[in-house]
Amino acid sequence: MPNDLVMLARIGAPHGVRGEVRLFIFAQNPDALGEYGPLSDEGGTRTFRIRTMRPAKEHFVARIEGVDTREQAEALTNTGLYVARSLLPPPDDADDFYHSDLIGLKAVTPEGAPFGKVAAVHDFGAGDILEIVPEGGGKTVMLPFTRAVVPSVDVKGGLVVVDAGEWAREEAPPPEADQS
Repeated sequence: MPNDLVMLARIGAPHGVRGEVRLFIFAQNPDALGEYGPLSDEGGTRTFRIRTMRPAKEHFVARIEGVDTREQAEALTNTGLYVARSLLPPPDDADDFYHSDLIGLKAVTPEGAPFGKVAAVHDFGAGDILEIVPEGGGKTVMLPFTRAVVPSVDVKGGLVVVDAGEWAREEAPPPEADQS
């Protein structure tokens, strides 16, 4: 079942000393953030209104209502900004989806063998990453969300195909130094 909230942006580190923040936007149209009314945190307990926003080098710089100091801005670092799914337009076609739609999907290999389950979608600045809990448990696997590694996404069918290859292999420990 899809999540009721969809993350449209994430607050980054403060920008300057007057309460501005770096803002990483996941919506196709950054101007759309203002069209949905107040945004909320993941739990829906706090609301945020963006007063101003301007583009910067790989992010935006925003002023959030009620945030006037660097300390207040620091307290919001890494806060996701969400909107109710019901306020968003439906995806244009089957190849479009919201990141939150991927969470919980089964991951299978190209041959159809179980691989795991999508736990999260991350954006650390260099492209989207899928975090997958392996089928047998253990340490999660981080895979780049590219067509080469994730050739197929079927939200309605509840699965993603992952061709993890080298991304899922753990490095062998270095050989012991020669003691002689």
